[in-house]
Parts: sequence; structure tokens; C-alpha cells
Amino acid sequence: MNLAKGTRWLALGLVMGVGMSATASAEFAAGFQAALTSAERPAQDKERDASRKPAEVLDFVGIEAGMSVLELFAGGGWYTEVLSAAVGPEGRVHAQNPERLHERIGEAASERADRLGNVDVFYTADNDFGLSAQVDVAFTALNLHDYANNGDEQGLSFLGGIYAALKPGGTLGMVDHVGIAGQDNAELHRMDANKARELLTAAGFVIEAESDILMNADDDHTLGIRDPAIRYNTDRMLIRARKPE
Repeated sequence: MNLAKGTRWLALGLVMGVGMSATASAEFAAGFQAALTSAERPAQDKERDASRKPAEVLDFVGIEAGMSVLELFAGGGWYTEVLSAAVGPEGRVHAQNPERLHERIGEAASERADRLGNVDVFYTADNDFGLSAQVDVAFTALNLHDYANNGDEQGLSFLGGIYAALKPGGTLGMVDHVGIAGQDNAELHRMDANKARELLTAAGFVIEAESDILMNADDDHTLGIRDPAIRYNTDRMLIRARKPE
């Protein structure tokens, strides 16, 4: 990490006065750990637990048993499964994907949802998620950069849809690949942490805390996220923000 270049996002967070070690007190549903090791959970998902640290991340965000969670751009469903286990049978996970992915992932996503039992899978053509002020928590991992790198308007539209779906006082947990300001983050599929903070604040969120749980000091932020040297183990920011009451 090169502090002289201003790339150390954690240091920047400290300068901003953001609580870096603060965690939300979360109590997962009974059986959370058993669900992570279940024979029904895909082996390739389990292999990624070491770098994604599901229990630590969801605890920091404040996911609890019985909550309703909107998962944005759920993709293949790695986080869908751990969110499902955390909220348990009394909770609900609304797993959203863009409509353009429906044909490619729809069958597998539906099969996973059927197996888990507390997941709704849905697809949207825009950032109206149809859940006005209905969910306790929203969670998006490794997606904000895809919107923000196409311009602030797209980033704010995505975050605005999330804001609308959250209940007053609801929480947003956001994970993304750390990038360096001034480099081609669109090409690298990364984003500058200061830009993430700026967009979150502009969308109306209050940033509560940031965490170094997913930090990787060996990532110098110059490689694309799919480069074999860094794939699945990038330096990632983790931010918890709140919609005001």
C-alpha cells in the first residue's frame, strides 16, 4: 500500500473520523455455522469462505435472525446463501439481479432459492426494486463500482434505489474492490474509496463505520480483479451506512 499516493483507504477513513473497529451487535439464526458447512452448500462456495469471511462481515453489517434483507446484484448466490443462513426461517432474503442476467443464471438461482426456503429471487430492468421502505438491511458486494465507474448519475441511481427500499433507520452494507484515484478503475473493476463515501453521502446515507476485515496489504491496486495473482483476494473496503430515521 502506498500512502504517498493516497491509496490507503483505511488511513483516509481514520482521517474522516469514521469508526474503523466498530461493529454492529448481530445475533445470527441458530444453525448458521452448520449451514456454512452443510453438504448441500456447493464446495466452491465453501472454498471462498477464507477470503470472504462471511460471519465477520455479516456481524459487522449487523445482520440478525428474523431480518428482511435486500441483496443487490446477487449473481451466483454466494452471499445469498450466507445471508439466508444468518436471518434464518423467520427472516427473508430478497435476491435481486438485473434483468439481463435472467436467462444466464435464472435456473440455478431458482434452484438455490427453493433449497434455502427463505429467499425470493427477482429481476429488475432498472433501480426500482419494488420494495418501498420494506427491508431492514440492504447488502451489495463488489457491484457499486460497475455503476459508479459509468458516472456519478448511475452510481447515485443505484444507491437511490437501495435507499428507497430500506426502512427509515435501515442499514446498507457495502463491499467493493479498492482502487486508486486517477487510474482506470473502470477497466480494473475497482473504485476509489473516497468516491464510494462521496456517493453514499450524496445519496442520503450516513456512514457509520468502516472495517479492515477484508483488507489485503499484498494488493497494490494496479491489477484487474480477475488477474490470477489477485483474483478472489483483492483489497476490499467494507462500509456500513444508515438511512436516517
